[in-house]
Amino acid sequence: MKPDPPRRRMLRVAAGLLSAPMMAHLPADAAPLPFDPPRRPLLRAVPQSGEQLPAVGLGTWQSFDIGAADELAQARDTLRLFTSLGGRMIDSSPMYGRAESVVGDLAHDLGVHPQLFIATKVWTRGREAGIRQMETSFDRLRVQRLDLMQVHNLVDADAHLATLREWKKSGRIRYIGVTHYHAGAHRDLEKRLAAGGIDFVQLNYSLAEQQADRRLLRAAAEARAAVIVNRPFAEGAMFKRVNGRPLPDWAGEIGCSSWAQFFLKWILGHPAVTCAIPGTRNARHIADNLAAAADPLPDDRMRRRMAAYYAGPA
Repeated sequence: MKPDPPRRRMLRVAAGLLSAPMMAHLPADAAPLPFDPPRRPLLRAVPQSGEQLPAVGLGTWQSFDIGAADELAQARDTLRLFTSLGGRMIDSSPMYGRAESVVGDLAHDLGVHPQLFIATKVWTRGREAGIRQMETSFDRLRVQRLDLMQVHNLVDADAHLATLREWKKSGRIRYIGVTHYHAGAHRDLEKRLAAGGIDFVQLNYSLAEQQADRRLLRAAAEARAAVIVNRPFAEGAMFKRVNGRPLPDWAGEIGCSSWAQFFLKWILGHPAVTCAIPGTRNARHIADNLAAAADPLPDDRMRRRMAAYYAGPA
């Protein structure tokens, strides 16, 4: 995703607030950031285990489906900074082209596999085809044991969930999940949660796509499933909507210094959300996104105020 104009302007501001260790992980020609990423990232517990995960992770759709040397160097800087700032969850899929291989190779080269919580997906039909695809994902990601395997968009979920339950029992995977990116599938996700045995649900949720508030987030809490939020910026459409609009002065009350932080803090203000996974391979955007994972978070009243401001005249 190309940076939007208001975010680009914000990130060009040279305020000199970046610490020396962090600057060492940014590209050599990078200007200082206009904010300090949190020294202690906000953590959320996985309900089924109590494991603590940082509340902002990294998505890889499009951003890590790359092959050119300059793109790989950029992704390397991004992953290095992500882990140095305490980031852990990185989410991929065989649907994302080269992304799994890029994640696996870069994590190996940087020596950061132990720091990462790696999630990927199975996206095919048939039990045997699913097993073959998942084995390929293990190879591409360079792991012997996977933190989270998810059924992508619920494709042939019955077949794959049966395999995943066996693999979890044997220790090949730690957690089982289901995903979708569209509100039209929320009822189907809810049914899967009600049936039990689901550790994580991945869903779309943002100021632009608030439908999960109707039932699905409550269903996830009742099922004690961790929630991963995809499309937190609605694939960039949200930045376009606020193009030319200033952040409200009162955004400073919750520590927001960019629109990305505004959007992410609104999501993280919901107690059912475990982790949001904005996708990027831009190291500066990683620092911006991770800065949202810090107190204070908006309460219900502030979230309503944020939603009203976002929904105002474009």
